[in-house]
Amino acid sequence: MLMRISSPSELTPLQTKVAREIVALVRREGRRAGEHLPEVQLSEQIGTSRSPVQAALRHLSSLGVLQQDLNRGYFLVQDAKDWGAVAARFSSLPDDPLYLAIAEDRQAGKLPDEVTEAELMRRFDVARSTLRKVLARISEEGWIEQRVGHGWCFSSMIDSPEAYEESYLFRQAVEPMGLLGPSFRFDALQLKELRREQQRIVDGGFKSMTAIELFEANSRFHETLAQWSNNRFVLQSVKRINQLRRLVEYRQASQRGARQTQAQEHLGILDAISQHEFVLAASLMRAHLDGARRGKVHGKDVFTR
Repeated sequence: MLMRISSPSELTPLQTKVAREIVALVRREGRRAGEHLPEVQLSEQIGTSRSPVQAALRHLSSLGVLQQDLNRGYFLVQDAKDWGAVAARFSSLPDDPLYLAIAEDRQAGKLPDEVTEAELMRRFDVARSTLRKVLARISEEGWIEQRVGHGWCFSSMIDSPEAYEESYLFRQAVEPMGLLGPSFRFDALQLKELRREQQRIVDGGFKSMTAIELFEANSRFHETLAQWSNNRFVLQSVKRINQLRRLVEYRQASQRGARQTQAQEHLGILDAISQHEFVLAASLMRAHLDGARRGKVHGKDVFTR
């Protein structure tokens, strides 16, 4: 049976995701009690409409970390450093339960390469409209394709230690190359924001941040550098790999010490970029990814449940 999200005000999967991102943003930026959280600004930063943002803010207000002023909107009641319990609460809430159920069954080999909507509706006891929304999301992430006529066909996933290692070897080829391309241009403001976030992890965030927050900070670093390559295929590749990694790493315990080391290496890469030492940055990136590959694939088995 699929899990339901139990909370004071029943949130939809989208509203839950938006609330989680608001919590992560507040903690990432070190917001202070009394600061304003404008709905329009949050909508733009998160990339969604105002409706789920409003629902998420109401929910966070019910948890006591925000306070609503009917005329001016929502304000922080607590400093970001005191949002740990709320962050942990949202880390324990699942993503869309149907999405996770399909992903877990596929990773466990319980779903064949080709499936029909009717089969999935019976298996997960859901309406066709609900199923199609999730299948559309999975299709966007690149691990299922709709067949001509009817039915769906699953694509490759990171579903074994071998596939996990292959993903890192692919990244070692693509990401350093993006730093050396002729169109690479970094954004000084974005670099400053990345540096602040990675330094916060080094200075203790690796202990206090949730596993999801740590993973998203890692993804944000790699995707931003891929964006600076101004090569659409580099960016698409890095985003696709990160989407597939989420299916594995969201369900795993965080290796805290490794996260601190990775953040330190991220800072070294950013320093090289800021000094226009792009060959050095590419070399550091390759070594960084190789170290992560050896640590995750040949160390603790990331597929142990």
